[in-house]
Amino acid sequence: MVKRDSRSSRSSGAISSLSSLPSLACFVLALLCVLPSPAQAIKFELPASRYPIPKCIWNNAHEHALVIVTANVGGGSKQRIDIEVVDGSEHRNVYLNKRGITGETRLAITSHSEGEIGVCFKNTVDASVSTSEANKLSKVIDLDIDIGADAIDYNAIANQESLSALETEMRKLEGVVKEVADELGYLKRREARFRDTNESTKDRVQGFALFTIVCLIALGVWQIFHLRSFFRRKYLID
Repeated sequence: MVKRDSRSSRSSGAISSLSSLPSLACFVLALLCVLPSPAQAIKFELPASRYPIPKCIWNNAHEHALVIVTANVGGGSKQRIDIEVVDGSEHRNVYLNKRGITGETRLAITSHSEGEIGVCFKNTVDASVSTSEANKLSKVIDLDIDIGADAIDYNAIANQESLSALETEMRKLEGVVKEVADELGYLKRREARFRDTNESTKDRVQGFALFTIVCLIALGVWQIFHLRSFFRRKYLID
């Protein structure tokens, strides 16, 4: 009898969790609609050059966020594709730098601080190629960038921890909710920083306005005394 009660309570708990899953998913999706997408896929053609200029794709990432970069480089002879992952700080810190990538290349990094992460490509032509021929060469790059919850392989986690389909979905929702909370926290900190900037600007403007008023009053008083002394020297007034 005790076993039946435990089974029934367990099944009722699972049913209640399952029934609350759609509402939780709708709530998370509603929040995600107002937030930037953490994943980006792009396909572009990268011209070759003897002295190439890097082409960078930038994405915003939170602090300690997992970033997975998957680059699929198309065919093309006498060309070398170099990839570099940097941040958007003034020092332009380099996370990864790999030369001569071919085919599909997968890179993983963890962001050090809040800000932008740039994935930069350079297509360097071989020295034996003439300038006229180099201008006609290019390679197609298919780039996929996953950040945060999108970069986590939940199928591997499910296989490793023997999770059910429901538990896997709940784990995904947990990661998404954490990402939403981090995004809201970042927006709150940015709003506080903007508010502090506005307050500081207002105080400076008020100080400058007060200084201007004092200067104008002092100038007016000086002009009055100067004109009185001038008129007295001319015997226009007593």
